Amino acid sequence: MAPAVPLAVLALVALVAPGLGAAPGCDHPAHRWCSSPDAAAACQVQGRCPSLPSPAAAPVELSLYYESLCPACRQFLVLKLFPTWLLLPEEMLSITLVPYGNAQERNVSGKLDFECQHGPEECLGNMMEACLMNEAKNFSTYFPVIFCLESGTSVTKNLEACLQIYAPEVDSGRIAACVQGDTGVALMHHNAQVTQALDPPHQYVPWITVNGKHTDELQAQAEASLLGLVCHLYQGEKPEVCGSSKAPKFPAGCRR
Repeated sequence: MAPAVPLAVLALVALVAPGLGAAPGCDHPAHRWCSSPDAAAACQVQGRCPSLPSPAAAPVELSLYYESLCPACRQFLVLKLFPTWLLLPEEMLSITLVPYGNAQERNVSGKLDFECQHGPEECLGNMMEACLMNEAKNFSTYFPVIFCLESGTSVTKNLEACLQIYAPEVDSGRIAACVQGDTGVALMHHNAQVTQALDPPHQYVPWITVNGKHTDELQAQAEASLLGLVCHLYQGEKPEVCGSSKAPKFPAGCRR
């Protein structure tokens, strides 16, 4: 009489078959093949691992090219972008802020200088926000401060107050040193290059790209219902908050 085969062995054979050997490049023991998406892929058994979590969806990538004193830019950032960021999970939306817009970069006696659409105060505001981003590093740290600046009475005079409320750990002295030194100029030069490299070239601000693209339709959708647009584009599991909503009308953009 043939010896009985243990149930564990039968289960293992059922998991492995067809093809009793491990796939080339699989260095995991059989009982670990379904332990993670990477292990299942290496061992080519994804179809036999029903308990694997679905791969995470890529976030929707939104870049905002703006000017610190442009009324339309401020309204979009304050009324649309910041609330949408607050409402959505972090993994759904990745935001890049580029304060520069319609500014002009000039070389004056070997030194870079900038001329801004809304005057020197706007150049100062652009540089302050660029230096804030550089100093704070973390988006969730500096975005509330920028929201505070852009929603207040003065973009350039409320930095101390906004830092105290939203990011007291950030040193305002280091931001001031950045603004007054070479680092601020280098950051604005970088923003100038990034803005000038846009394809198609920007014609106004706020100028919005979504997943690296700009079209009139995407711009209009973002301004009408940014939350609805992000929810529509995101390929992962959507939170309950997803849904379109009507937004207040925006003033005309700041054209060059």
